[in-house]
Amino acid sequence: MLRHGPPQGGVRRDRRRRGGRPAVYGPATTAALEVAAEALGWLCGKRLVAALPAVVPALEAEGALRLTPDVRIALLGISAATIDRRLAVARARARPRGLGTTKPGSLLKQQVPIRTYTPWDDQRPGFVEIDLVAHCGTTTAGSYLVTLDVVDVATGWTECVGVLNKGQAAVFAALERARARLPFPLLGIDSDNGSEFLNDHLVRYCHAEQLTFTRCRAYHKNDQAHVEEKNWSVVRQLVGYDRYEGEAALTQLERVYDLVRVEVNGWLPVMKLVAKEREGAKVRKHYDAPTTPFARALAAGVVSAQAQATFSAQVRALGPLALRRQLGRALEQLWALRVGAPPTATAAPRLAASA
Repeated sequence: MLRHGPPQGGVRRDRRRRGGRPAVYGPATTAALEVAAEALGWLCGKRLVAALPAVVPALEAEGALRLTPDVRIALLGISAATIDRRLAVARARARPRGLGTTKPGSLLKQQVPIRTYTPWDDQRPGFVEIDLVAHCGTTTAGSYLVTLDVVDVATGWTECVGVLNKGQAAVFAALERARARLPFPLLGIDSDNGSEFLNDHLVRYCHAEQLTFTRCRAYHKNDQAHVEEKNWSVVRQLVGYDRYEGEAALTQLERVYDLVRVEVNGWLPVMKLVAKEREGAKVRKHYDAPTTPFARALAAGVVSAQAQATFSAQVRALGPLALRRQLGRALEQLWALRVGAPPTATAAPRLAASA
């Protein structure tokens, strides 16, 4: 065209077709995928693909999705890798960092054995890891709220309880509330070396209730990998790193965790590591199929009929997207109570980042 100019009658067009396979998933499929991902808090592709068969009908029932037969088939047939590619831009968010507030308790270390591996080889539900997440902002001075995070090793069941302060009495009362909420019996506790856990009251309580009580090694967070992962994926990504004080903030934090409990345990599938293979310097990990903690507990046969009926009713009461939006409103009310928040603070952009 530079030598001879455009042909007579118009600009020359290249009729060669682009190579590769034709596009399978159109804009309608991507839009529906984003709705499902938003409803489940932007899960990774491997977990989201396992949740779609249950979540898509629920979203259609609550009116959040209206799919044609072709789009529905494409959405339910999409792969995990394609999900990650399609959601890469929408899932991008900032990752804040905060303070650690664990102070070692040395008086009763000899009475609480160290657990460097899981001694419960049969992985029965009821053995939990516990930890505290501080909501202290940029300083640990004074009194501030904390979250008691309780995670069952076998099923991934997660209970979060707001605590007014890090006192031993307040933490013990929160642990009793978390135990009452579990849908199966509590069998064992594994904690870090903080003085809020390593105290005479909790040691005597575990002995009287015949509960296994172990602790991790100091400064080895990977000994408590299950609860540390939930500290980030559940508490920090939703509540954040701001400072909260007082009864009003505690009440609102508990309202948030009531909704989180249903979403995390009833809607969000989790994967469990089942084997590791080492090939030279490379470690290959194998996971089981993603399943919700509630489904894992039911499969283990440890949930009573009353607990099953109660939690199933809570899951059916709200669809996944309606639950996520209600959680967003509860979080906005909580963020307005943070120390130093302006009177007209709004947190809608932050929920999109943390989701």
